[in-house]
Amino acid sequence: MNEKLMHGVWIISIIILLTLSCFFLPWKKVNWGIIATQPARTVTVTGQAISKQKNQIATFTAGVSVTKDNKQDATNEVTNKINAIVEAAKAFGIKTEDIKTQYISVYQNQEQYYEDNRQKTRPGQWNVSNSASFVLRDVTRASALTDVLSKAGATNINGPQFSMDETTDIENSLLGEAIANARKKAELVARGANMKLGSMINVVEGYSMTQSRPVYFEGGGGGGGGGMEAGTAAVEKTVTVMFELK
Repeated sequence: MNEKLMHGVWIISIIILLTLSCFFLPWKKVNWGIIATQPARTVTVTGQAISKQKNQIATFTAGVSVTKDNKQDATNEVTNKINAIVEAAKAFGIKTEDIKTQYISVYQNQEQYYEDNRQKTRPGQWNVSNSASFVLRDVTRASALTDVLSKAGATNINGPQFSMDETTDIENSLLGEAIANARKKAELVARGANMKLGSMINVVEGYSMTQSRPVYFEGGGGGGGGGMEAGTAAVEKTVTVMFELK
């Protein structure tokens, strides 16, 4: 019984001491220290991959311009010539979905003349023009299409403008190469810091760019268009990758 009593007194004493310490000890002056996590050591690099591809398509623009005294006559002639050019392109093998009529321009010239020693203007002839664009998917026939458009009645031809058509599959294949390039750069950084490269933490897909580099060769062809080469295009893919450093 006495042992239980002594044990109770001991517990009560401890409680009293703790209570008193809350009021009398200078808790504000106690330095509890700071708990903080060590910042992760990482390196962020940019990876790049480039692939040279042959240009896939060639774009042409063929136009017709007519000047006549009568507006309707000029409009009719331009319309007929553009239709003839479109039909010639279709016969050459250009698909309907790759042909687009662009615009028609109709305006009247203003003629200058003198009357009573004064310069005046009066309505003159009508200028009418129209054009159509064509996408050629067999770039080896670019020179031949130039001849076809010219013989069909085009008074001005712009092209060929060589370019890529679809680059999604190429870009996807370059994605892995760009990440591998980023890893090589990160390994060099880690080696320079006397550390080891850890796991990949984050990847951000960067820009994709396609830049065509057409090359033209003059002369040679008997049809008047000269020899043409489609040239190449550079398809580029970039990524930004964060790696852990150990």
